[in-house]
Amino acid sequence: MKLDPFYLIVDSAAWIERLVPLGVKLVQLRIKDMDEAGLRREIRAAKAVCERHDCQLIVNDYWRLAIDEGCDFVHLGQEDLAEADVKAIRSAGLRLGLSTHDDAELDTALAADPDYVALGPVYPTILKAMKWAPQGLDRIAIWKQRVGAVPLVAIGGLNVERLAGVFAQGADSAAVVTDITLNADPEARTRQWLAATAEWR
Repeated sequence: MKLDPFYLIVDSAAWIERLVPLGVKLVQLRIKDMDEAGLRREIRAAKAVCERHDCQLIVNDYWRLAIDEGCDFVHLGQEDLAEADVKAIRSAGLRLGLSTHDDAELDTALAADPDYVALGPVYPTILKAMKWAPQGLDRIAIWKQRVGAVPLVAIGGLNVERLAGVFAQGADSAAVVTDITLNADPEARTRQWLAATAEWR
């Protein structure tokens, strides 16, 4: 499968309603703390927007809800992967993306036959406390050699100015959170990302 080079990650359906209509084709809904009813509402609202705009929706963590709600893509971290029923995810027809930060995690991820692998953080990130040092651009090239045909997503501290280096090292897609959501004009920044990734689309 081919991933869009611009991979937006947001924490609400409201963000998806705001930014996907600008032309975003790949978005992850990543919500950390919410009750199940709220999560279902968010997933349904996000899914409706994405269907209208031909955008691929990826649900983070909540694979059971993703199955229940008829989604077609889920992303899991390593801890979530250890507890998830990958067979159930696959039998429901969902595609699977996995986070990796070191060699052992990459081995674990590849054993699950994922639809893409994410490597991070490439650069220092303010999104969450990380026990891993920034991976740097060279690690992207090493990871790409190891994953072969599996799409590789770079994440962590990315902005428009850093995209060329990321893609030059072999990343198939670049994930972004705070460079857009903390920007004074998220819509304008989203358009910059769309323009900057157009040549890799």
